[in-house]
Amino acid sequence: MSFSSNPTFPRLTPWVARLIGITAVAQLLLETVFTSEGIRLALAMDPERFMSQPWGAVTYLLVHGGIIHLLTNMLGLYLFGTAVENRMGSRTFLLYYLYCGVGAALFALLLATVSGQAPIIGASGAVLGVAVAFAMFWPDAEILFFPIPIPIRARTLVIGLAVINLVFAWFIQDGIAREAHLGGMLAGWLFFKFQAISRRRPAPLPRQQPERVLMAQQTVSSREQDPRLATPARPISPRPGADPVTAELDRVLDKISAKGIESLTAEERRFLDEVSKRKQRDVN
Repeated sequence: MSFSSNPTFPRLTPWVARLIGITAVAQLLLETVFTSEGIRLALAMDPERFMSQPWGAVTYLLVHGGIIHLLTNMLGLYLFGTAVENRMGSRTFLLYYLYCGVGAALFALLLATVSGQAPIIGASGAVLGVAVAFAMFWPDAEILFFPIPIPIRARTLVIGLAVINLVFAWFIQDGIAREAHLGGMLAGWLFFKFQAISRRRPAPLPRQQPERVLMAQQTVSSREQDPRLATPARPISPRPGADPVTAELDRVLDKISAKGIESLTAEERRFLDEVSKRKQRDVN
């Protein structure tokens, strides 16, 4: 799986790197030191033991069925998570990842009241929730998904994954916690829907417009790929009371939106790099 609009590997962001490292170390310890099946069961999300082991709704994210299971999930987290963390900010991204993971566990727990559910392990639900976030932010970004030889739009890919998991959960029992996959995706979708509803509600008091967040990884939409479809850049006036750095950031981001990142001058690229580094320091 790769992004066809950006053939280079995206740079690791702080919490994507930490989550991959923590999950890999946990799996290594379970494979070499803590090999008891009782430990794995204590960390898994077991619907039948949830009242006595509620921590399983979080710790199950660290347990995987093997190296392939681990690598698949961590590759998805890396490819989708780097862009999403840059867009959300590190702290919000971490909370969102955990929210999707817990949402996946609780959704499986809810379905367990209707039909039996085996213990759940793996970060697939949380990673698919991150994939939903990517599709919500950049629905038209084109992705190469192995083994399909043609680029697929992010929105189409995520919808396809949801349909596949739904069909397997309903008709095919393959030993994979498809219910948790669907739960993580549903949690992510609800997150953005509730955000959209809250933005439509009139605020009782005027609120300061939030800052735009720099995205270090370039994502190119179909409009940005075709210069003929790009709308001409138009100057914008700074908001009343905005500082010069914010005003300049707004201008540069609008230029990227209109003409693509390749249109930036060397000075504008240096400016973006400095602002990005400052934001990373503030987050950490």
